[in-house]
Amino acid sequence: MRNTLLDPFEDLPRAVVVTANDYAAGSVFPDHAHRRGQFAFASRGTISLTTPEGHWLVPPQRACWVPAGVAHAMAMRGPVTMLNVFVAAEEVAAVQLPTRCGVYAVSALLRHLMDDAVDLPAMYDLDARGGRLMQLLVAEIAAMPRLSLHAPLPRDPRLLRACQQLFDAPSIDATLDEVAVEAGMSRRTFTRQFRAETGVGFAEWRQQACLLAAIERLGAGQPVTRVALDLGYASPSAFSSAFRRVLGESPSRYVQTRRAM
Repeated sequence: MRNTLLDPFEDLPRAVVVTANDYAAGSVFPDHAHRRGQFAFASRGTISLTTPEGHWLVPPQRACWVPAGVAHAMAMRGPVTMLNVFVAAEEVAAVQLPTRCGVYAVSALLRHLMDDAVDLPAMYDLDARGGRLMQLLVAEIAAMPRLSLHAPLPRDPRLLRACQQLFDAPSIDATLDEVAVEAGMSRRTFTRQFRAETGVGFAEWRQQACLLAAIERLGAGQPVTRVALDLGYASPSAFSSAFRRVLGESPSRYVQTRRAM
């Protein structure tokens, strides 16, 4: 089902529904929730996902998982082709899909399964090829590795304000002392409360925020060296090392791969 909204299919008597849509750059979906779990695959372009728990970035050829009932907003960074797999509660439980949001790698097999599934009739035969294809698709989703493309958000207004400022002007050089002062908190209080509310230390969070910014900027065509230096890394090689640890490839290789798609 291409270029189709989910709404008419929320109550479809099929546990798995796959749709495909094209979105213009800058398209935004304000806070909303689905009654089904959503596996959103960025076939083209980059998707920004925000929930009360944090901010995720979905690069091209990756996907995010949003459990049923979770309020979330999405923004399209550039033109986006999105394939969505909507999974009913019984199927989520059967394959033990995650209970929290996350960004995931997507195998070649999973990409082919989604491409095939989107062209199935809405009421595909459960006992024929369509039903078997959907079962395999959901099983493959459950097997995908999670990627560290998440910057969790604290609830304390002072901490949240400090995080939003770093999102607006990300820098690997931003120090704990500087950010604590901006938040109006002592270093000790900031450190303790930040970890308690986000589950990570400030240095790890800062690196994640910079990585998310780097992915957006590389996707917009900025050179690797410019991105590295703008984000405060000592050298392009230091930036490349941090990038490779999370994405599994260098920034230059990432850019080449995206251009080839």
